[in-house]
Amino acid sequence: MKIIESMLTKTGIAKICQWASLVMICMPLTIYAQPYPSKPIKMIVPYAAGGSTDLTARLIAKSLSSSLGQSVLVDNRAGAGGTIGQDVVAKAAPDGYTILFSAAGPLVVSPNTYSKLSYDPIKSFDPVVLIATQPLLLVVNPETKIYSVADLIREAKEKRGKLNYGSFGNGSAAHLAAESFKFATKIDMVHVPYKGSSPALTSLVGGDIDLMFDVFSTAAPFVKADKLRAIAITSKERSPQFPDVPTMEQTGVVGMEAGTWFGVLVPAGTPKSIVEALNKTLNTILMEKEVKEALLSQGATIRGGTPEQFNEFFLSEYKKAARLVKVAGISEN
Repeated sequence: MKIIESMLTKTGIAKICQWASLVMICMPLTIYAQPYPSKPIKMIVPYAAGGSTDLTARLIAKSLSSSLGQSVLVDNRAGAGGTIGQDVVAKAAPDGYTILFSAAGPLVVSPNTYSKLSYDPIKSFDPVVLIATQPLLLVVNPETKIYSVADLIREAKEKRGKLNYGSFGNGSAAHLAAESFKFATKIDMVHVPYKGSSPALTSLVGGDIDLMFDVFSTAAPFVKADKLRAIAITSKERSPQFPDVPTMEQTGVVGMEAGTWFGVLVPAGTPKSIVEALNKTLNTILMEKEVKEALLSQGATIRGGTPEQFNEFFLSEYKKAARLVKVAGISEN
């Protein structure tokens, strides 16, 4: 009783209050002192599973998980040219536990084709690192009589407006490439958008569509299996994997810029320390033998670099996409 009475004196109460205040002050420091990451990370991919962006994301997520010591879970949010998945990340807490693995289409093309977005395509994200760039293959169903770009142009002119081409989404790199091709060759074709490379390629193999510009990594296995025929590649040089497939320029279609790229971004406002930690880890991952070999086998060029370099690249690509979208007349309400 005497101890309790002593604690209830003014001096005792003052000491208790001081102790409580000290605990309250230290609690936030204890919370924020937790190392990053301290729980699983969700990686949003704005395309369906099985496409080039998804495959590359899963390759990176696997190594990222090992490097960080936490699970990195790939979450596919396809639809609306990739804007659905990007909206999820834009509205996520900027704490490093929701990251975006996206491609050129959703990042720089779709924002220039959709008149209304629920997020700002530039201000809603902080760039982390540019992963890789990749060319496109122009592929057709092998049952057709199209063996070259010249054959395709002739067929398109004979069947004006009747040939249809697929893409992995409205406003995607594949869509933009085909529209640029139409403009450069003065032909007319009908666009059939899908929610990713996988369903589009399935339709092409089944003969539901006539042709498609697809990312090298997802189209190449179909070409090697003779399920599709490659008639051109959008890179400046021929691919060692398909030395008989000419570049677009070699086919006579000059000045057509096409391809895609992949990058990692986080919600705007994510602490700089987290952005730098992810950047450092991802740059290290890009130098891993297994990752390098996998990306190179997909026809990709490995990039990497600082967040500032990615931001500069991103803004340049955004402006270029805006010009190409305008010329090609691509739009989505």
